[in-house]
Amino acid sequence: MKTHPARKPPPSEFKPSAEQVLAALDQGNRRFREDRPRHPRTGPLRRRLAHYADQAEHALATVLACSDSRVPVERIFDAGIMDLFVVRQAGNVVSQDTAASLEYGVLHVHTPLVVVLGHTGCGAVTAAWQRQSQGAGGLGPNLDRLLAYIEPALARMPQPFPGAGQEEQIAAAVEENVWQALADLGRLSPEVRRAHQEGRVAVAGAVYQLADGGVRWLDRRRAQEALQGRP
Repeated sequence: MKTHPARKPPPSEFKPSAEQVLAALDQGNRRFREDRPRHPRTGPLRRRLAHYADQAEHALATVLACSDSRVPVERIFDAGIMDLFVVRQAGNVVSQDTAASLEYGVLHVHTPLVVVLGHTGCGAVTAAWQRQSQGAGGLGPNLDRLLAYIEPALARMPQPFPGAGQEEQIAAAVEENVWQALADLGRLSPEVRRAHQEGRVAVAGAVYQLADGGVRWLDRRRAQEALQGRP
């Protein structure tokens, strides 16, 4: 009788749930914020494993973050090698190319969670806000094209933002831009949107606080709605 090798389960079948991953990220950030990181999975064994292992068997979350050097993603979550599939783009905006990278994290690296991580004092969001509210000049065709991805988020904010100064308005714009990034991901990647609808991936939005190193998790329900086109 001819025998067949046992079917190797897809990586998504033996990874933790999105909720477990979210809890692990939150715990890692707490260690980072309290200055007691463990630096897990960064030793020589893990480095050697990364040489021949498939990252799809290990990565737990796909994270979109700003390119800002003040936002060291793996350190923020006290994560190790092959723990996070990180995509970085100024202003954590989702262009077609960014969407492709995030889609790869979901469909091929099989991460059960996608996180869009904004941060306080974001230069890209500030520049877009200044251009809209103060009539600031353009920054050149490439940067202006980048800022155009942030403008729909600003358009949803009350104008003028009642009783708030520039710092408060930019903080609100940073959060609104997280929802915009999720909406753009859903618009530009029907595959990610379908994976979410089928329960194969969850999404979360967050804002990293430069002042104290903490991550503030945003409303999960709104994150889901944003991905489905209702930012």
